Amino acid sequence: MGFSEKIRYALIKQKIGIGELADKTGQSRQNLSNKLKRDKFTTQELEEIADALGISFEGCFIFPDGTKI
Repeated sequence: MGFSEKIRYALIKQKIGIGELADKTGQSRQNLSNKLKRDKFTTQELEEIADALGISFEGCFIFPDGTKI
């Protein structure tokens, strides 16, 4: 499952549309829609989206000893 699919699922779960998310993240609806189509997001963008949705984002590698990078 790519990040675009995860974001769409989160939008449904939070009952928020793409336009509202675009507004909350300071971008145009068209720009966000294009990013969703390409499934290309930076870690910072994913963190901003999570914040706008009121949820958490963990984008890291976790080693067996608990180390996260």
